[in-house]
Amino acid sequence: MRHRKAGRKFHRTTNQRKALFRNLAISLILHERIRTTEAKAKSLRPYVERLVTIAREDTEHHRRLVRARIPDERAVAKLFEVIAPRFQGQPGGYTRIYKLGTRRGDGAPMALIEFVA
Repeated sequence: MRHRKAGRKFHRTTNQRKALFRNLAISLILHERIRTTEAKAKSLRPYVERLVTIAREDTEHHRRLVRARIPDERAVAKLFEVIAPRFQGQPGGYTRIYKLGTRRGDGAPMALIEFVA
């Protein structure tokens, strides 16, 4: 039984799942919108929103916290210099998810995740 076990596994090991979210987060930060499956978008949302919340205060400590989660220096710089200042007074809800229908190949429900402002 899986009572009270939150989160999806996506048929991946822990390391593969961490790498998946790290790469999705980097892509979302660099491109500001990505197209992925609905389940991945819903799981990615809290991951990215925590990063934005940390990045709203630009200190060396917060940069190190973000760098520990996403090692791409371009993404970290864009997060702190472009994305986080947009949400300075906003207490949350930095992303939105649009449902796009199903993927042609396998019928997976697709979604578009993007930053709000």
